[in-house]
Amino acid sequence: MGECGIPREYNPHFSVGLAGNVIPVIGRRSEGEPLMKDLPEHKLRELEISLLRPESDVIDSCNYRFSRGAHQSGSLAGMNHNQLMDMIPRLNLKEVLVACGRALYDNDMSTVAGLMHVLEKMVSISGKPIQRLGAYVLEGLRARICPYWKFAYTSANAVIKEFVQYEPRIHIIDFQIAQGTQWMFLIAALAKRPGGPPSIHVTGIDDSQSNHARGGGLNIVGQKLSEFAKSYNVLFEFHDTNMISCEIQLQHLNVHPGEAVVVNFPYVLHHMPDESVTIWNHRDRLLRLVKSLSPKVVTLVEQESNTNTSPFFSRYVETLDYYAAMFESIDVACSIDDKQRINAEQHCVARDIVNMIACEGPERVERHELLGKWRSRFTMAGFSPYPLSSSVTTAVRDMLEEYDNNYRLVERDGALYLGWGNRSMATSSAWR
Repeated sequence: MGECGIPREYNPHFSVGLAGNVIPVIGRRSEGEPLMKDLPEHKLRELEISLLRPESDVIDSCNYRFSRGAHQSGSLAGMNHNQLMDMIPRLNLKEVLVACGRALYDNDMSTVAGLMHVLEKMVSISGKPIQRLGAYVLEGLRARICPYWKFAYTSANAVIKEFVQYEPRIHIIDFQIAQGTQWMFLIAALAKRPGGPPSIHVTGIDDSQSNHARGGGLNIVGQKLSEFAKSYNVLFEFHDTNMISCEIQLQHLNVHPGEAVVVNFPYVLHHMPDESVTIWNHRDRLLRLVKSLSPKVVTLVEQESNTNTSPFFSRYVETLDYYAAMFESIDVACSIDDKQRINAEQHCVARDIVNMIACEGPERVERHELLGKWRSRFTMAGFSPYPLSSSVTTAVRDMLEEYDNNYRLVERDGALYLGWGNRSMATSSAWR
């Protein structure tokens, strides 16, 4: 049992896509993350170069003729799963990437899922240049299938950009940094600021159990972000805090005088034990700690579900209702016998469901709350809500145009609700 009352063997980062970043279909920050269309074409090229340097021969080779990739995609798409698995050592990674993109363009989701499974075996954020590029393209493909994580980083980035537009020194504290790709897009946006870019300091928080998903420790994230910031002439500093969030103390956050502090809570606070679990009430303690930093803004994205303190039967019914909608949204993107869907549901979504139904006390770490309850907690900690602006709403609405029409976006009481049909699935709000 850890200091927070959470079993050490339980790792919430490896559960459902809203809480972890190694899921093949749902995606996470894998933090499900960027769709590459979020950047202009010339910025995509700069992103590609920054990920691939310094090997100039590989950079040159990335001027890959799409027509050749399209020709290869036909042969790859015609293979079954076992054939593709057998061929992985002989496959050209660029050809697989292009084939996957072509299948997605053609709305051949069964082929997309199969090729994404192949890509998982071929890419690495700590591998060769093309493997690193492939890892981020794969994240983009995941994000395109289900928008839950992209909803988080799109809304958070839009809010943060508004609050720091005139700040010369910015400190981002991310309580679930994962691979850190979200901040590459914010760095790129802030680099274009009139009068020059700000200096950016990122403190990334994640526990050591997520190292496997990244291919290494948080130093990999810091190196990636540092190299990317350098390509945009942005002065950059990174600190890693390798521990679970409820163990965080003030000295772990590396705040410097004169910094404009912003804090990001993406699908993470519901893992913090509250007063119903431990007298330490880390959920509220952490909010008070963050408030003591006098942040410019705090962004919160959470699942809109009530499974924290409700009695068993109420929690049971809520779990059925919420995950019925979750399964339906996954089903839109994947065929009924798709191996990626089956793997995600059996090994990822299933773990959350089992934890919420079978566990009690400190053993139950999936403790979601509705936005109304989060409002109460933030207010008690001294925060005031910041109504999301029309530009934030527009950014999220534009993002949702890429997804199934059954996804809904509702603006209510200054917050955004992402829904599937009539069911609210996640909320995004801002606090100061």
